[in-house]
Amino acid sequence: MAAQDKIDWSECPLVEIKPGVHSGASVLRGTRMPANAIVDNFDYGMSVSEIAEQFELPPDRVQAILAYAQSHRVAHPV
Repeated sequence: MAAQDKIDWSECPLVEIKPGVHSGASVLRGTRMPANAIVDNFDYGMSVSEIAEQFELPPDRVQAILAYAQSHRVAHPV
């Protein structure tokens, strides 16, 4: 299940970690939106355009987050 996957966001320029924001969770730079929210919604079947519309983000930013996440997952539960 997607929620169990771990993604190393440390090298993603679109994501930041602030200790006082969402308990130090990785969020989209300049926002309070958890980066994992985009990945989880995609994994549950939403399209890039649906995610972009729901979270009011440019589709290319959503696609970039998803591409980064796909290449930086560190666990793939069976």
